[in-house]
Amino acid sequence: MSLTHGPMVDERADDSAVWLTRRAGIPPVWGRYTDLVVERGEGSWIETISGDRYLDYTCGIGVTNTGHAHPRVASAIAEQAGKIIHAQQNILYHKPGLELHDRLPRTFPGLRSDESAGLFLSNSGAEAIEAAVKLAKYATRRPSVIAFRGGFHGRTHGAMALTSSGVKYRGHFEPLLGGVHFAPYPYALRNPTGRSDEAALAFSLAGLEELFATVIYPDDVAAILVEPILGEGGYVVPPDGFLPALREIADRHGILLIADEVQSGMGRTGRMWATDWYDARPDILVMAKGIASGMPLSGIMARGDLLGRWGPGAHGGTYGGNAVSCAAAVATLDVIESEGLLANAARQGNRLLAEIGEVTAGHATVAQVRGRGLMIGIEFADPDSLMPRPDLAKALINQAFERNLLLLPCGTYGQVVRVIPPLVTTDAEVELAIRTIGESLVAIGS
Repeated sequence: MSLTHGPMVDERADDSAVWLTRRAGIPPVWGRYTDLVVERGEGSWIETISGDRYLDYTCGIGVTNTGHAHPRVASAIAEQAGKIIHAQQNILYHKPGLELHDRLPRTFPGLRSDESAGLFLSNSGAEAIEAAVKLAKYATRRPSVIAFRGGFHGRTHGAMALTSSGVKYRGHFEPLLGGVHFAPYPYALRNPTGRSDEAALAFSLAGLEELFATVIYPDDVAAILVEPILGEGGYVVPPDGFLPALREIADRHGILLIADEVQSGMGRTGRMWATDWYDARPDILVMAKGIASGMPLSGIMARGDLLGRWGPGAHGGTYGGNAVSCAAAVATLDVIESEGLLANAARQGNRLLAEIGEVTAGHATVAQVRGRGLMIGIEFADPDSLMPRPDLAKALINQAFERNLLLLPCGTYGQVVRVIPPLVTTDAEVELAIRTIGESLVAIGS
């Protein structure tokens, strides 16, 4: 009996039409950014089955930080796959996992020489968020969590309740997990009390204090969950005083501070973690995306004494800490360290931020260009009312696509274009991207 559905196809034939037709089998829940069928990727570039090449500044949504198919990462994957693929953590230890558990916690923000941090591995960002919240509730014996407007933390049922970057992520799925409360994120461009960092910070912290005064006692809050830079919510960089202020509030009330570094971590901002930019270390740090250069892997890091409070069986997962994914993660750390990718991300990010600012300067509907390292957003809005202009963001992305540059939208209304190169991107690629963005802006006449 054949397991093939539909007509038999000779897959040895170089027939791109066959693969293009098969796109129809992908369910529409996967909202499409492009219709490209990829053959291979290398560094900052992807090549389609038709032989067209695109400069990929989507980075798999901030995943391929070491570039596509980095030779050292690919070699580590192949070597480990030839030894053992699945070595379930309850049953076996494996070398890549042991090495990762040794090395990655050394990067925990603000870790002193007399302290230790621990690591728990899972598969996806949403899973890691769930783990972080479970640990916070377990350790504090408190029922509630405070998150921020515009934050994105995943699509599983618990993570979805913590997400407010767009209604599409949570709408029609109610009732959601209870005990979640939201405070305003300090978003200076859209702050109702003024567009300065100082006003935005004051408004955000006042909103947090208002929660304590009107909705929930602080001693019922297990954790404050925050993105050091908003991801899906618009690539918003908060004022420098924001995370230190959250740290002080958390300490005052015995609340744990969870930093969601799923998108901002693994060198994306020019430092290993975006939290490293601030004197405000978290109690729990959530990671995924760039941790294994595209292999499914995520995790949380926490102070050793905190992670140690979980008893056997309190949390787990069949595939977490997969041997091949761990090998990819170890190789990713090697590449970041040996090839100076943090410094390259900082340098190329500064150039992109400055020169995108220059090419957008004459376009009134570009409300703001912002970012840190290789995490840059271009926000479109009406110059008088600040009404979001997702139509212009989409138009810029489409024009860039016509010029073989891949970009993505974000923001609650889709009004922000995000520029997310791999950390290996070169001077020539950055120059090409800036020129293409400039040409695309002229084409849309914004």
